[in-house]
Amino acid sequence: MRPGTPAELVLPYGNPTLPDGPDGEYLTDRLTDEAIALIEARGDRPFFLNLWHYAVHVPIQAPPEPVAKYEAKARDTGLAQIDPFETGEPVPTWDKRDARVRRRSVQSDPAYAAMVENLDGNIGRLLDALDRTGDAEDTIVVFTSDNGGLSTAEGSSTSNLPLKQGKGWTEDGGIRVPLIVRWPGVVAAGTRISEPVTSPDFYPTLLAATGLPPIPDQHVDGVDFGPALRGEPFARGPLFWHYPHYSNQGGRPSAAIRDGRWKLIVSFEGDPARLYDIVADPGEQIDLAAQRPELAARMREPLSRWLDDTKALLPERNRQPEPFAELPP
Repeated sequence: MRPGTPAELVLPYGNPTLPDGPDGEYLTDRLTDEAIALIEARGDRPFFLNLWHYAVHVPIQAPPEPVAKYEAKARDTGLAQIDPFETGEPVPTWDKRDARVRRRSVQSDPAYAAMVENLDGNIGRLLDALDRTGDAEDTIVVFTSDNGGLSTAEGSSTSNLPLKQGKGWTEDGGIRVPLIVRWPGVVAAGTRISEPVTSPDFYPTLLAATGLPPIPDQHVDGVDFGPALRGEPFARGPLFWHYPHYSNQGGRPSAAIRDGRWKLIVSFEGDPARLYDIVADPGEQIDLAAQRPELAARMREPLSRWLDDTKALLPERNRQPEPFAELPP
């Protein structure tokens, strides 16, 4: 349901696969309506619903009523009088090389808050629909996101503090996302799992949960984390990220590995690798690479093997000193 970010979250959507609705319709409401209609019309057939709400995403637009509520809250709490932004280093991309990274450090955007509230209400409507159809006790619900909040560009509408950075970075503010699993009879209410997992794990996990055999060629990097959901021993093993280009959010080319409590970020610009104890220091403020060089070297080995095994493309030095300049003969 997400062929590309629409021009607007209110009419007209500009979405080629979704006809516009009545005046005043909000896209998150509409997508939920469509999902509920699918559930209610399917009869007794098993179903898989992959619902990607555009919220919360730019453009930051929300229905007027909750926006007004959070504008009043910002005034009443004094947040409206606080400058929420910090000006940082130059943006590394050529097209924005005269601009500087603008970080949000205070969570005070009323429209963003309204979008979160609206999304939360729509997830509730979807769960209510499962109750009405009698499917709630026999349906696995997974709620997650694709990346961390946008905190350093395009309006910097949210803050991920105490996590560092946001979308477009390999720091945890960019890669740590919410994950909620509701599986009646299997996942006990209030269960909290400390072992990290990653989105490629969903495929093998859901196959196993529905009694289907694994398809290793299609989920090469994925691991079934069903044992963790059932309260059984589970060790995911290392997680890897590869971001080999400059982001418009300010991030620079890098790769990262997390293994247990340790995380290593390797820069492709030649800067020293950074090592963090992500449990004791979730904000990645204390680089331990100089204190633990043997650990940093030991973590770099599986990261390098993973990059080789996946045939990951690595950035090359750009021979053009300035944008669009003629290359020397």
